[in-house]
Amino acid sequence: MLRKPGASRRDFLSNSACMASTAGLAALTNPGAAAAQSVGVKPGDLPNLTIKEAKVYVTDLSKTGYRPLNSPDHGELVSLTTVGGIEGVYTLGNRNATPHWLEWAKATLIGKSVLDLLPSLTSTSGLKANYGYNANVRRPGAPRGFTAPTLGNTSAFNTEGLVGSGATTRGGGNWPNWYTASADVILWDILGQAVGRPIYKLLGGGVGGAKEKIMGYASTQQHATIEEFAPEVAQAKAMNFKAYKIHPGPGQHNSGKEIPTYIGHMEIIRQVRAAAGDEFVLAHDPVQMYNRYEALAVGRLLDDLNYAWFEDPIRTTDMDGLIELNRVLNLPLHVGEFLFSIADFADYISKGALNVARLIADNVGGISGSMRVGLLADAFGLECTPHNWGNPIDLAVHHHLEMALPNASWFEVPMPPDAADHPFMDTKYRPDADGYIGAPTAPGLGVKINRAALDKLTTRIER
Repeated sequence: MLRKPGASRRDFLSNSACMASTAGLAALTNPGAAAAQSVGVKPGDLPNLTIKEAKVYVTDLSKTGYRPLNSPDHGELVSLTTVGGIEGVYTLGNRNATPHWLEWAKATLIGKSVLDLLPSLTSTSGLKANYGYNANVRRPGAPRGFTAPTLGNTSAFNTEGLVGSGATTRGGGNWPNWYTASADVILWDILGQAVGRPIYKLLGGGVGGAKEKIMGYASTQQHATIEEFAPEVAQAKAMNFKAYKIHPGPGQHNSGKEIPTYIGHMEIIRQVRAAAGDEFVLAHDPVQMYNRYEALAVGRLLDDLNYAWFEDPIRTTDMDGLIELNRVLNLPLHVGEFLFSIADFADYISKGALNVARLIADNVGGISGSMRVGLLADAFGLECTPHNWGNPIDLAVHHHLEMALPNASWFEVPMPPDAADHPFMDTKYRPDADGYIGAPTAPGLGVKINRAALDKLTTRIER
């Protein structure tokens, strides 16, 4: 493929976006000072934030009718509590396998202060393991025989069925580390609660501290038939969404002979544009489904129909293919959900394998690691689009990142929006009349846990 003539897409990016947020960086290196400054006190005036207890609420969601977006959901809610009684929580039941998380947390976190843990817990680039060697060493306090986690949505406390998945970084090392990532989120939740401020306010609060809302877009589920998408984009517009992203599914008509999947996807793309109108923002995310030829054919159609972006068109490991696609397509490539090292983002950005850094907080070190990725992209003048999918805690984590990062401008809302609602969380995400999602206002993560519902659904508490 030949490089298209003219300036590169990156040449058109504003120079003002090339400087990373100094407030965000300062918060990562000294979160205590950032938290204290946000409420006008000295760091020494903060309460004692030593972690005294780790526990797990094991719940039974089977009789609630709940259908998780990240399936299956085993219902574990992990918790850390300070000596002053501040509790932070995070869901592990619908995430990648983290066997013995409780034992790890007790050995790694108990007796230490949030202020000491946050700057270093997820600060590694992911290229090297302990002592600078590329080795998956046994983590402190973990049972003998304990191995590094692999992809595979297994219960956080089920050690069976853990198989290799290729979830390794290009440079080696022990990332992804879902243990530290989950703890990082909880620690930020605790720190925000301690000073009565939403997490994003501790991280710099967006562009000049002025970002108080963010535009929402409807993100589809993978529907079985081609004909389901066009009516749904009309529904999304009626709900005040200003954009719609297709997750195309198998790409088959509701009747007739089977057709090639990518051909079906192209028909979805045409039907959705016709239903949405020429001025509505549209995007397409096949989740790595295509080979290079298919991605090029689909991408050219997306260009012709003025789609706003093309997300994960081919396997992320095919860097050369992404670079080639980037050379011939006009619309930006959103890539990064399947990168498992912060250092890999630098590689992909510098080689032109992505235009917008997409990330999943669990994979890159929680809130701290995600901020580093987002600010890295900002230093190159690129946008960052965190992945919002799952339950309200999933959405909240990435919501705070989007509000804090100067180069994030969209909030992904699963379609229909009530698909993200949860049996023991009262927080819901819906666009306002102008299509925006308002900034979090409650302290910390801000997700309201319905304690009565949680107590009713809890089968036991592991301590």
